[in-house]
Amino acid sequence: MGLPVVLMPGRMNPVVAEGLDGKVELIRLWEEADPDAVLAERRDDIVAVATGGTPIDGAFLDRLPALRIVASFGVGYDQIDAAAAAERGVVVTNTPGVLDDEVADTALGLLLMTVRQLPQAERYLRAGEWQNGAYPLTKATLRGRRMGILGLGRIGQAIADRVAPFGVSVGYHNRHRKDVEYHYYPTLLEMAHDVDILMIVIPGGDSTRHLVDAEVLRALGPDGILINVARGTVVDEPALADALRDGTILGAGLDVFEDEPNVHPGLLEVPNAVLLPHVGSATIPTRDAMGGLVVENLLNWFSYGTPVTPVPESAELLKRQD
Repeated sequence: MGLPVVLMPGRMNPVVAEGLDGKVELIRLWEEADPDAVLAERRDDIVAVATGGTPIDGAFLDRLPALRIVASFGVGYDQIDAAAAAERGVVVTNTPGVLDDEVADTALGLLLMTVRQLPQAERYLRAGEWQNGAYPLTKATLRGRRMGILGLGRIGQAIADRVAPFGVSVGYHNRHRKDVEYHYYPTLLEMAHDVDILMIVIPGGDSTRHLVDAEVLRALGPDGILINVARGTVVDEPALADALRDGTILGAGLDVFEDEPNVHPGLLEVPNAVLLPHVGSATIPTRDAMGGLVVENLLNWFSYGTPVTPVPESAELLKRQD
C-alpha cells in the first residue's frame, strides 16, 4: 500500500513539508503548471489537504471524493466551510493553543500603543517635531478602565490575565456563560455600554460578520477604545472609520482587516487608529509550532483515525462516527 496522498494547495510554513517528508506523498499544487488537470487526475487518490488559507468550500470538496481530512494552519478557519466538510464526512482541524500567548501579547501591546498614542509619538520624534516642543499630553490611560472581551476563549482568557495587573476590570460576552470570575454580559450591546475597551477575539465567518457595527461603536462611547486581533470581518470598517473620524470613539488598534492585505482607506486616513499587518502570531517559534501541529493532526489521523485538534463541527462528526 502506498503512502497517503496529501494536497497542499498553496505555500505553507516549511515545517509542514519537512514534517511530512517520507511519510506521505505531497502534491504541491501551486508548483503545477495546470493545477486543475492535477486535481482531475489525482482526485481519487487525495485523502488529505494541508492548507494555510486557501478557500475550501463545498465545490472544492466535491472535486476530491476520497478526501477525509483538511488540516488548517491557524486558529481561525472561516476560509473553510466546515459544515459542508462535515456533511461529506471530512474532518477539519486547526492549530489552537500554540499561538495563544503570542496573540495575547500582541493584543496587550496594541492596546498600550493605542491608548497612549505610542506610534504617533514616535512619528512625532522622527519628524523632528520634538525640537519644537513636547508631544501633547494624551487624554487616555489604562488605569481604571473596564475591558469587555468579545469571545472569552483561550486567547481571551490569556488577555484577561495580562490586563489584570494594569488595574483593568474585565467582563465578557460569549454565546454561553462560562465558569469564570469575570462579569458576563448576555448581549454585546449591553457590554459595549458598560465598558470603555472592547477587545475582539471571536472567530470570523457569516455568524459574526459586522457584529461590531455603528450601534455598538456608539454604545462604546467617546472614551472607548476598540482592539481587534481576531478577524477583520467582525467589524464594520466603514462605520469604524466614521466613528474614529467624528469622535464617536477615542481610538482603535487593529491587527486584522476585512480584505487583507487591503486596508479600508478611511482607516488609513484617521490619526487615532493604530494599524498592524496581521502580525499577532508572527514569530518564527510560534509559526513553527503551528506547522508542527498541522503535521501532528495529519499523522495522527493516518495512524489512528483521530486528529489532535478537530474544529467543533468536526468534533461532532467524530462523535457520530464512534
